[in-house]
Amino acid sequence: MSTDPVATAASNNPVLSTLVTAVKKAGLVDTLNSAKNITVFAPTNDAFNKIPKATLDKVLSDKKTLTSILTYHVVGQPITPGGLASGEFKTLNGAMLKTSGSGESFTIGEGAPVVCGNVHTANATVYIIDSVLMPPK
Repeated sequence: MSTDPVATAASNNPVLSTLVTAVKKAGLVDTLNSAKNITVFAPTNDAFNKIPKATLDKVLSDKKTLTSILTYHVVGQPITPGGLASGEFKTLNGAMLKTSGSGESFTIGEGAPVVCGNVHTANATVYIIDSVLMPPK
């Protein structure tokens, strides 16, 4: 994944196929691929499967809501695992996102555990998470 920009790298990872579909529907592929030094909290397919199908289908067809949710998963700076221990970061959505944990056990937002972290792409640091983060209203 390290030589490809983040959206392209994600498209090569089968556990992120629902996220890739959502990013394409929101028109964010070029935005993510051209951004520099970002951190992406990438929900797995299983994370999206926790959302009722009717709700997920509705969100996927609403570009504004979808964009708001997806940009809440992106921080405009690189974050090391040590930075996740007890941090609060401004997302591209504009809202703040809290992180916590230690060692190899980190939680993003209100309870999204990191299942695989500190994965580097050409332009981003990626943490794969098992829940979809919802921005505050």
